[in-house]
Amino acid sequence: MTAAGKQQRSPVNPPEAGTLDALAEAIESGAGLPAVARAAAKVLGASVALIDRSSAVLAVAGAALDQERKLLAGGEDVTAVELRVAGRAVGELRYRGRAAPDPAIARMVTTLLALELERSRSPEWESEEVAGAFVGAVLAREVTDRGDIVARAAELGADLERGAGVLIVRAAPRAAQTGEWRARVLTLAMRALRALAPGVLATANDGEAAAEIAVIVPAEDGEHLARAATGLDRELRDSLSGFHLTIGRSRRAADPVDLYRCGSEARLAVNVGEAEGRRLLAFEDTGAYRLLLPAMSDDPGELERFYAETIEPLSAYDDQYETELVATVEAYLDNDGNVAATAKQLFTHRHTIRYRLERVRELCGHDISATEGREKLGLGLKAMRVLGIASPRGPALEPGAEAGKVPRSAEE
Repeated sequence: MTAAGKQQRSPVNPPEAGTLDALAEAIESGAGLPAVARAAAKVLGASVALIDRSSAVLAVAGAALDQERKLLAGGEDVTAVELRVAGRAVGELRYRGRAAPDPAIARMVTTLLALELERSRSPEWESEEVAGAFVGAVLAREVTDRGDIVARAAELGADLERGAGVLIVRAAPRAAQTGEWRARVLTLAMRALRALAPGVLATANDGEAAAEIAVIVPAEDGEHLARAATGLDRELRDSLSGFHLTIGRSRRAADPVDLYRCGSEARLAVNVGEAEGRRLLAFEDTGAYRLLLPAMSDDPGELERFYAETIEPLSAYDDQYETELVATVEAYLDNDGNVAATAKQLFTHRHTIRYRLERVRELCGHDISATEGREKLGLGLKAMRVLGIASPRGPALEPGAEAGKVPRSAEE
């Protein structure tokens, strides 16, 4: 165990007689985490906060309201110790007192708290893992028997007999995060959804830069599913202000056997929503992107090949040279092929836009000034979004374009 906070430099404070026995008795009797925290506070001679691995505060003891705020906020006079069991982080202990406790006593207390936290939370964690495995299997179409799907969902507390849909939440931090922030996102999302739509089941996938949660929501009708998505967006907007959030919503499936399709719809919606900067997007509102769903679901390889033949060379060039060819193609198509409007949108000169469009033709072989070229590149951009490939961004640094800026003499 390692202390993350600054250790206090006051003299060592020995525990009061009998306090260790009181802590042991609280644990042995199964009195619960609040009682265990109160006993630990007496042993350490400090106010304490017990926090689980998802950053949920489980118990606070020995602190007045103003002291509790300081304890939870952290600071130089707060010691934070990661609680671990068998090498796995299970939570965190924070304490704040007038004197530093004996190191040996502090280590013993944190070890006992880690074991008690792991013991008390294990059933819930195991249940979440079982539910996550079930959701993953259903969405991957590994479970296809209707009776099996309904029965297993019922064991987990979800009624799928009357239909359901899928939400996918993607959360990426805007700044560096401490602790198990992905677990915190999952906990907050599930807490909100359980209040909005009882019986939800979820699985979480960790990406390099974002956390993604796929949720099966029992729903008697489409309105029920839409309200759950809207409510989730509202709740997460308030509780996860430091994150970029995108939610994709599928249509409702009357038959739970079709939930794998709902998963594909929600994924398409979240990919498109993220690319277009939309917080909440329903599959029904994805427009022409819906036409690419069969390709994404049945043969994503074909969609990837089309992307490789159109936009990928431009994206690779942008990544290598920090140019803006993909952004220029997007803006040019959005402005119906108007060079002047494209230049205005990108804050650059129209000569630079023409240079970039010629570079596009050289790299991918498609002339964007021609109808066929525009169609292929437009579909290539859609394929990129459907596949969830991020659009490269960066300053225009093409050779000959002088970082996307044209000398004043050339503009006049």
